[in-house]
Amino acid sequence: MAKQFSTSWKAWMLLAGLFFSHQVVAENAPAPNGDYAYFGFEPDIVTNYIRKGPSLGYIRLTAEIMVAGNKNLELVEHHAPLLRAAVVEIFGSQPEDKIKSLAGREEIRRQCLMTINDLLQQETGQPLAADILFTKYLYH
Repeated sequence: MAKQFSTSWKAWMLLAGLFFSHQVVAENAPAPNGDYAYFGFEPDIVTNYIRKGPSLGYIRLTAEIMVAGNKNLELVEHHAPLLRAAVVEIFGSQPEDKIKSLAGREEIRRQCLMTINDLLQQETGQPLAADILFTKYLYH
């Protein structure tokens, strides 16, 4: 019974995430003809964050950037090291309570999206990221 609840809960969270991420994408930057591509950081992003007390916490996440248009995917891939470093820096400066709360996670996600688009604007002349999705989010 617990396994069924866990699977149902995961399915519900996935559907809710898809619904809310679709709402954000619609507000940010519609892709021409609804054409989106996804760029995933490989390997997973692993970094420390600020904890209360003497030790550091760590977070491991899988992040996917939704790119408006297949042709822009190569540009995002080319700048992947810069974008990855920015995401690591953002997570490394976050306090424990923000990392562990759902509202804090959403705030961090939006900050990552804004930073990625700012960097892409500087490098390519246009913000190419429609959204960023955290498909794995583990902290300790």
